[in-house]
Amino acid sequence: MKIRVGMGYDVHPFAPDDSPRRLVLGGVRFDDVVGLAGHSDADAVAHAVADAILSPAGLPDLGTLFPASDEQHAGADSLGLLRECAQLVAAERWYVGNVDVVINAERPRLAPHMAAMAANVAAALEPAAEPMSGGVYVSVQPKRGEGVGFVGRGEGIAVWAVALLQH
Repeated sequence: MKIRVGMGYDVHPFAPDDSPRRLVLGGVRFDDVVGLAGHSDADAVAHAVADAILSPAGLPDLGTLFPASDEQHAGADSLGLLRECAQLVAAERWYVGNVDVVINAERPRLAPHMAAMAANVAAALEPAAEPMSGGVYVSVQPKRGEGVGFVGRGEGIAVWAVALLQH
């Protein structure tokens, strides 16, 4: 058995305050918070996880597979893109064992939504779950910028993800 670890990172600034775009993180929609600027729905959690699973499977990164220059992905559901990435990983006979995600954000309050985000990401990764394994374990942890940098100033959100893959 081969084991590889992948790391993904994504960062987006918030859209302008007057934007109709709403925040989406880990497939959870925050209707009371302006969204992140981006070509798709800008779900930084899904984007970071996608890169964390693609790299160790020897596949291109998310931006190469779904470029922002391609209008068919404008406003795309990032969890749907993550599911497509999981299908590509599985086609290479890699399975995702677990994923750990850290979200660095000053707003909104994320703790009440961690379980829903983890469940959404795990469901999107299901195509790459090892058969008979019971699914992919996903952990999501919120952190704050504590006033430091662009995250601490409330200008955007950064997300890191680490994934363990088995072949």
